Amino acid sequence: MKRKSIPLALVCGVGVGASADPIEDLQGYLANKREGRPAISAQSFYQLPLTKAQALSARDLLWKDQVEVVTRTEKAAWDAGKFSLNGYDMAFKFKVFGSQPASGRSLFLSMHGGGSTTADVNDEQWANQQVLYTPAEGVYLSPRAPTDSWNMWHQSHIDSLFARIIQAAVVFRSVDPNRVYVMGYSAGGDGAYQLAPRMADRWAAAAMMAGHPNDASPLSLRNIGMTLHVGALDNAYDRNLLVPRWGKTLDSLRALDPGGYANFAQVHAGKPHWMDREDTVAVSWMRTFTRNPRPERVVWKQDDVMHERFYWLGAVPSQVRKASLVVATRSGQDFRIESSDLDTVRIFLDDSLADLDRPVQVQWKSGAKVQITPVRTVRDLWESMLSKTDKNYMFSASLKAHAGMVSGIGSDPSRFARTGYRAYLAGGSRRIRYEQPHSEGLSAEIAVLDQRGVRIWHGRCDAASGTLELDLPTSGVYFVRWATAGSSVTMPIAFTGK
Repeated sequence: MKRKSIPLALVCGVGVGASADPIEDLQGYLANKREGRPAISAQSFYQLPLTKAQALSARDLLWKDQVEVVTRTEKAAWDAGKFSLNGYDMAFKFKVFGSQPASGRSLFLSMHGGGSTTADVNDEQWANQQVLYTPAEGVYLSPRAPTDSWNMWHQSHIDSLFARIIQAAVVFRSVDPNRVYVMGYSAGGDGAYQLAPRMADRWAAAAMMAGHPNDASPLSLRNIGMTLHVGALDNAYDRNLLVPRWGKTLDSLRALDPGGYANFAQVHAGKPHWMDREDTVAVSWMRTFTRNPRPERVVWKQDDVMHERFYWLGAVPSQVRKASLVVATRSGQDFRIESSDLDTVRIFLDDSLADLDRPVQVQWKSGAKVQITPVRTVRDLWESMLSKTDKNYMFSASLKAHAGMVSGIGSDPSRFARTGYRAYLAGGSRRIRYEQPHSEGLSAEIAVLDQRGVRIWHGRCDAASGTLELDLPTSGVYFVRWATAGSSVTMPIAFTGK
């Protein structure tokens, strides 16, 4: 179909024709195996604005591609029962219980005890863990810790290996990623104390049996269930005292934040380190929880093993640091960073969180609310997919919240400022004024895209500013995009008609 040409004039360039539909381009790009493709970041569709429908299509296409890659590259390891990462091997055994629900099976990751002892002792503990619990439904998977050390379950490689196991279980055993549970006994309980909060966005609930928290913080447990069990006579390292303390701490947090910190702490009377299986009540308790990957409130406390993303929040790489705390809330189109140890917090968005065809309001702590129009892109979907390898955490847009935020087209249609680029309507609705960072030798391509993200004109500019004379046929949101050799920036413009 021939597209209508939009008359435009630019003081420093000559317009050229339209590009192909970004979804068609993406489909063509994904037709070849991932290993043989050029970098997706170099593709013309990578940062083009997408409609809601296009974003959903792109999400499905990218996830289908991810499943194909996992099937080719991880199936042999899954069938062999061992994943490897940077010299660490994690063997595992699993059993499947019950009938598969329509939404998919549950997954229980069950960590064995042992610790700083011989490999034979830890192997015995692993064998015991394989038969210790029997859920009514689900994949019960017991991994073997890659090391024979006291902190075997909370070293940095565990997070990545568990993420791979979860992804493989989703693909090969039809696991529902919103019904994944982590649990552990003794040294495995140490791991549950640590992994439950630091990987809380992976779990629906967690169970700790006969372990020690060491330096773990419960703050990030806000959106999962946490149950703790210990024998009343298990006084080594004060384990029998720490469970009721953690229970009281979680109860206090829940009193301050009634929507979160669901917990059940139980000290089993007359029992030593081995609780004679009384702790098996934890399995049925956990099964009452389903993960919500889009909670309305997020409390993110970094551990000594750190992550760049947590639910719909993120940290810029240079600010990922131990013990930092971010608290954020959302309601409809409103997002607020209540508190943050970071100067900048990333907010990841899609149309299940907010209507991205309308501005969202972002508030930094007690500052003014700022209206910003998000832009959906393949880039956001691709980066979020690779980061979490979980379809539920594939976000189509993102923004950076900080104290110096400025409004987008929502509250001030004449301006949108970011990193030195500006585009705004000036002198009436027919003229777009633009400004760009300028240094000697800089040459940038400026493009105008319609509401579908289809490029309708572009030209090349060397000047630090200029004017576009345009004759757009309909009112709505259009986009101005700059592309240089090293970066690309896209900003919306609200056109209200003649």
